[in-house]
Amino acid sequence: MSSMLLMNKSINYKRGFEQMRELNRLFKKLIHTAAGRKRFVLATIGLSLAVLLILAAVQLQANYDELLHSKTNRDSVANFLVINKELSDRNIGATALSKEEIEDIKNQPFVEKVGLLTPSRFKASIQSSSDRFPFFTDIAFESVGAEFIDVQSSGWDWKETSPYIPIIAPNMFLDFYNFQFSFSQNLPQLTQQVVQMIVFKVNVYTPNGILSFNGRVVGFSDRISSLLVPESFMQWGNRQFGKSQDSKPSRLIIRTRDPGNPALVQYLQAKKLVTDADKTRFSRYRKIVEMVVNLSWISGAILFVFAMMIFTLFIQLTIASCKEEIILLITLGVAPQQLRKFLMRQFFPVTVWIVLLSLILIAVLQWLFASILSARQIYLSALPSLNIVWVALLVLLLIRLSNLAAIRKYIRHRSAKNQPKTS
Repeated sequence: MSSMLLMNKSINYKRGFEQMRELNRLFKKLIHTAAGRKRFVLATIGLSLAVLLILAAVQLQANYDELLHSKTNRDSVANFLVINKELSDRNIGATALSKEEIEDIKNQPFVEKVGLLTPSRFKASIQSSSDRFPFFTDIAFESVGAEFIDVQSSGWDWKETSPYIPIIAPNMFLDFYNFQFSFSQNLPQLTQQVVQMIVFKVNVYTPNGILSFNGRVVGFSDRISSLLVPESFMQWGNRQFGKSQDSKPSRLIIRTRDPGNPALVQYLQAKKLVTDADKTRFSRYRKIVEMVVNLSWISGAILFVFAMMIFTLFIQLTIASCKEEIILLITLGVAPQQLRKFLMRQFFPVTVWIVLLSLILIAVLQWLFASILSARQIYLSALPSLNIVWVALLVLLLIRLSNLAAIRKYIRHRSAKNQPKTS
């Protein structure tokens, strides 16, 4: 008895296998006919373009974020902004920043760190120690924490026993001297190296007369446009010779991740604060760039939806072309679940290849793009973002669910129509 059952199962299995093989041949013939091939090619092209566009949109967003926030692309000059109040007729003489205003700036999400620029409260001048280089001018100093200075110097320290006061000068001062002042005063032009070898005389005017120090320029800065001295000297000088004990700063420096952040620019405008306009100028174009990136997402999503509709319609048309054979198979006892699995094997592998080839193409384009930009000192990862892998898997899942829903609906509909009516 058991041998008979096994024989029947074997016969049924072979019969089902033969039926599915015949159906497989039938589907291949239908797809490779002129009309079927054309529909298949159009559906594949549409889905390929949609998948490629949506993955490109994801990679574009990743590149955009990396260009803005990557440490390799951060500008050590532009990411530091010197801020002060906007001077007008109403606040002349009242431009100091209160503790509340400073705390409010520190608490902003686009501010990483805040440093106070302490001005000198004593009168000072600087002059050359050599008669061959006659030079004299009144001067004012500022000081700030060492972490906000873009000059690395082992001599950036001062004690009362130090042989000289280290000074950091802005590059714009040297440019002004070389290309304007030197011509009008018939003085020689100076390079940075020469200036750093010169020992200047720093005169501090005290109630008891002039107190002179030696001073040396130890570096040049593009970040802060004032003469900087160590905080230790500034605290000592203001305490000893300061005419005013008002310690409220009128300027501060902030470190920000993105100087072109529109939120930063809007905050400065709302609080009537000003900074170097060249460093925040990108904020005018930032919104346009963000809009373009967001539009690429939207257009990619819309095209993807339409492509899925086209590919699903192609599946339905292909299945409808052999509805009589499907009805026959269902009548002969082929299980709907077995038929669904077979149909999924006919269509889903194509989408897998589409997604894989799209990922490979994005990877190649990213490598080329990174190579081109690196030649211009703009650095991007040569590898595509990991996010596009997750998005690709999500796309595959959505396509699979969509195809499965379309096939299940059609098979269920045909099975219901094929059921015999009961009286």
